[in-house]
Order: sequence, then structure tokens, then C-alpha cells
Amino acid sequence: MDTAIEEIEFLARSSHRIGVIEGLTEGPREGRELRAATGASSPTMSRILTDFEDRRWIVRDGPTYQLTRLGEFVADRFLDLRDAMEVERKLRDVWQWLPREMEGFSADLFADAVVSYPGPKYPYEPVERLTQLIEGTSRMRGFDSIVYKSVNNETVCQAVLDGMELEYVYSPTALEGTVAWNPDRVMEAAARENCTVYVHDDLPDGNRCGLGIVDDRAGICCHDAETGALTAVIDTDAPEAREWAISTFERVRREAEPVGPEAFETLVPSDLLP
Repeated sequence: MDTAIEEIEFLARSSHRIGVIEGLTEGPREGRELRAATGASSPTMSRILTDFEDRRWIVRDGPTYQLTRLGEFVADRFLDLRDAMEVERKLRDVWQWLPREMEGFSADLFADAVVSYPGPKYPYEPVERLTQLIEGTSRMRGFDSIVYKSVNNETVCQAVLDGMELEYVYSPTALEGTVAWNPDRVMEAAARENCTVYVHDDLPDGNRCGLGIVDDRAGICCHDAETGALTAVIDTDAPEAREWAISTFERVRREAEPVGPEAFETLVPSDLLP
């Protein structure tokens, strides 16, 4: 086995070793403090500290241990890898719907995300999560090329009528489909001053996902391109993710055309006209 891989395995196979090196990134610690933090026995802790000293990762000053510069390097790289793999595991089932065309997107922006993905016995989790986010906000911004399920259309319309501020960018097809869902309901909401609708001919990642921003969270709505079904919702309150989402939305909004109330009438299917 490659020596570097053996060293990774040396750390990875012991939660106590990981706990020690992670604890020491916060500053010097006494052995008793490390035992209390990791739950390791005295003999186990003694072996760990000896192994770390042999590798020149730590130095001892009386009862206190601290990382060397080499130990800091190892700790930073190892813990970064661990964190990256935690993000990968969280997003593994939805990776194919993540943004590819939205400039600046990175999976680590959503490291702490809530991933709502339908399980085999309960397929409605994404729809319910989206409903919860819409009902719990005073302002919503976003864009999408896929028509939402009717339950989410109704949630958005009711929220607008109740005072929620909405700025949303649709693809032409999505806007037509949304109006066709319930022309009267959509036009009633669109006529409110707190509702601004735009249309964009070429939304980024239009065949896989959309972007939404509520009061304190940013989210990605993932869709099946063939059926239009909502397959997952990934949302986070990480400030970096929200800043990225806002800048992405504003860039898309600048490229879009506003849709006035009179324009909605032209989108009503002819068979629904009086």
C-alpha cells in the first residue's frame, strides 16, 4: 500500500486519533482534556500521543501538547478531506441535478444543507419542504424553467395574496404552464404590487434545476427534465450560499424581461377565454 494512503488510514480508522488532532487545532491541550473530549482511556491516549510525537505532529511541554507546523498541515488537509466527503455523501443522490451553468456554484456552499429527497415509501418530502419554505418567508426570489406542482403554485399565489414579496423569473414554457394551471388565480396574484414576474429565454441549468431565495435561506429545486417532477430540494442558511444565490439571481433578472399584468391575458389558453 502507498505510504501516504497508510498514513490516511492510520488517522481515519480511529475516531480517537481524529478527535485528538481535531481538538489540538483549537490550541494546546493537556492529556486529561483530550481524554475527556474523546472518551479515550489513559492507555489509548498514551499510545496516540506517542504515535503523534513519533510522526513529529505534536510536541509536549509538561502535561500540555500542541501541534507542530507539520501537524497543523496534516490536520488541515485531513479534516478538509473529511468535510468534503461528508458533503459528497449528503449530495450523492442528487448530484446529477446540481448546477453546472450557474457561475460560482460550488458544492461546499451547501455543506450544511437540508436535502429533501423522496424515499421509497414517502415521495412527497421535496414538495412539502418547498411549501414549508414558501409559507415561512416574507420575501421570495428565484428562477426556474420547470412548472411547479399545483400544490406549490397554490402556495405561492396564496403567499403573495397574504403579502409575501415575490420576484420570479420563468422560462416562457414555465410561465405558460403556470398560467394554464389556474389563470384566474395566477392573474390575481400577478396583479398585486408585491409580485413582479419576469421571463427569460435561456435560464442557466434550465433542464435540471432552479434557484430560490427566501428570508434567510437559499435553495436549489431539482427537477426531472422529462417529467418536470420535483425530485429534490437542497436548502441552507449558510451566508456564503445565500450571497452566491442572490448575485446569481440578480444577474439573471437583469437579463430578463418584466411581464406586466396585461401580458398575462395573452398567455391564457384560448379554450379558457370567456
